Amino acid sequence: MTITTTTTSAVPSPRAPERAARPLPAPTSRAALALLRQAADGLAEAHRTDDPMARYPAAYLAALRAGAAVLAVRARPQPRRGATRNVWQLLSDVAPELGEWAAFFASCSDTRVAAEAGISRLVGRRDADDLLRQAEQFVGIVRTAVPLR
Repeated sequence: MTITTTTTSAVPSPRAPERAARPLPAPTSRAALALLRQAADGLAEAHRTDDPMARYPAAYLAALRAGAAVLAVRARPQPRRGATRNVWQLLSDVAPELGEWAAFFASCSDTRVAAEAGISRLVGRRDADDLLRQAEQFVGIVRTAVPLR
């Protein structure tokens, strides 16, 4: 029985490390970064006010801007067909992992409109505080999902 050995040059040399050729993700759009800054400003505004009628809409709009930032990064323009869709509906399609958040904030839309209209019986201090906490959590999730470059 004869054993033969062969040498191969498939082993990379120590001077030339092998690198995976992965394309870098595109930089985050200026629009998305601006929306994330506006979301942070909205949260700060909500924290500055004790009035639930101002806190609730400020927290909601901060979340809305964070959702719009995700759309600015992930959405692809499509021809308009049918009824108009809002940020929360689009967010569910574009980022299904945020679908529960989108449904939650969509359910808060009418209350936000009521607060802006001055209908105080629909918005209490606890409601505004709860929404602010939820908006903070959502904005934080979006910040980790949207690459900041």
